[in-house]
Amino acid sequence: MAPDIIFYNGQFKGAGTFQKKISAAAIKNKSFFKFGSDKEILALKNDSTKIIDLKKKLVIPGLNDSHIHLIRGGLSFNMELRWDGIKNLSDALFLLKEQADRTPPPQWVRVVGGWTEFQFKEKRMPTLDEINSVSKETPVFILHLYDRALLNQAALKAIGYDKNTKEMPGTTIQRDKAGNPTGMLIATPNAIILYSALAKGSKLNTADQINSTLHFMRELNRLGITSVVDAGGGFQNYPEDYEIINQLNNENKLSIRIAYNLFTQKPGHELEDFQNWIQTTNYQQGNDYYRHNGAGEMLVFTAADFEDFLQERPDLPPVMESQLEPVVKLLAKHQWPFRLHATYDESITRALTIYEKINNEIPIDKLNWFFDHAETISDHSIERVKKLGGGIAIQNRMAFQGEYFIDHYGKEKTLRTPPIKKLLDAEIPVGLGTDATRVSSYNPWLSLYWATTGKTMGGASLYNESNILSREKALELYTKGSAWFSNEQDKKGSFIEGQFADFAVLSKDYFTIPEEEIKDLYSVMTVLGGVIVHASDEFVSDNPPLPPVSPEWSPIKYYGTYGNNKIIIENKQHSFECATHSDPHFNLGCFCWAF
Repeated sequence: MAPDIIFYNGQFKGAGTFQKKISAAAIKNKSFFKFGSDKEILALKNDSTKIIDLKKKLVIPGLNDSHIHLIRGGLSFNMELRWDGIKNLSDALFLLKEQADRTPPPQWVRVVGGWTEFQFKEKRMPTLDEINSVSKETPVFILHLYDRALLNQAALKAIGYDKNTKEMPGTTIQRDKAGNPTGMLIATPNAIILYSALAKGSKLNTADQINSTLHFMRELNRLGITSVVDAGGGFQNYPEDYEIINQLNNENKLSIRIAYNLFTQKPGHELEDFQNWIQTTNYQQGNDYYRHNGAGEMLVFTAADFEDFLQERPDLPPVMESQLEPVVKLLAKHQWPFRLHATYDESITRALTIYEKINNEIPIDKLNWFFDHAETISDHSIERVKKLGGGIAIQNRMAFQGEYFIDHYGKEKTLRTPPIKKLLDAEIPVGLGTDATRVSSYNPWLSLYWATTGKTMGGASLYNESNILSREKALELYTKGSAWFSNEQDKKGSFIEGQFADFAVLSKDYFTIPEEEIKDLYSVMTVLGGVIVHASDEFVSDNPPLPPVSPEWSPIKYYGTYGNNKIIIENKQHSFECATHSDPHFNLGCFCWAF
């Protein structure tokens, strides 16, 4: 019974070991076999056991994002320019221009989420004039949170917007005095105008989508993520848009465990969608790396509220209950867990009335159902969720738009957006995540920074101590806590013998570094089922191969990923300094410019 592999000389801290001094772990058959001291664990080895020295680094359970759009995001990751973490708008515009010069027609330059105007030193959005100056020929599309998109004139032409284009309900096309679109698309508050415009852009071919998904997973591995609960997403049809991830799973190429929910795409036909899917798909079908997780986050379109805090909260339509009830009843009858996007307590209250009615006929308290987001959930609604056995998946959306919420609703109401500690006191399951990629960055450390400091990406203080988590509790919610949301709490998320051997070895000690450094953490080694899926820095020799980024013009190829590049502007000279990227397979280009 000798282990397959031993990791020793580390500092294991996470659920299961918080109160213990553990320096080594033995792994057998992809699961944790035994934890203990170096002496205890090394005594278990035989000649075939592989041994890896962790060099006294902090080791945590693999992070698990309970709400992310990995499957959809993977299809486009390689063609998106990221502004995540850039601190100056001038730097962001500089990258935009460089990428526009590089991108061939008919492709667009896209910045799709992961940034907020408050992260910039200038504390402002780019102007339309600045966006248009980037390129006259290459379409440029900039998505900002849930509130607006900026398009240059080439992008307006590409999507066919002109003087005669009509607005969809709840949307605004900004126009000049002559009635022509300026390039500003505004959610008032319906964000469909933003996402439908984005959907009109060219897609990558199949080979590049595979490459893109592989690189997105590796990037998440680099940040310590080993599992996600995929929340589906708009313009993500099942099963067509799942073909790439299915293929990678069949080829044993997934480096992240994915539990996926099915998101209805047809307003007015939601019940029909779920009736069809229940006939073709079984709950939990799949394997330990890729498995079905139920319905949502869209159950019916009339039950989805809008989270644009620049606009007044809209009331859900009167027909919401009559449309939501048959869908949830169908799911409960077939024992499918379900999740529902709900920002405001007003929406949650109405949904709970339906859930309670159904629960009287078909119990749902064992289904691991949950609400996503819940920024303004009330104490009374918390009690109702508890009685029905539900959970709350929380993301750091307030870190990107907290300033807007304060301005609209006031500081006092902001103090509990969402009331994380109240949820925990009620013993409601809570998982942390990002809701990446169209608003928040996919970087889990930004979410952990927000949860443990109560601050936005722009530095605004949102909460007081009554709603700020300890680093230990926040990590627990991002690991053990999130496992509940795919009904896998007995399989992963903790340092417990018999659970999956998923963990991350961190660049610095998360528990002791200054709070501002939390945002810059990454994993120097990420392990999935006892197999190293990412390694860098002093462990780079163990890094598994990864094909070079494609297509050739991909922003990822030139600018790297979150935290892998640094923009420096001195004396009006721009230079791009590639941070040392120790993955020889990543194929980043290092170069400099000076104007």
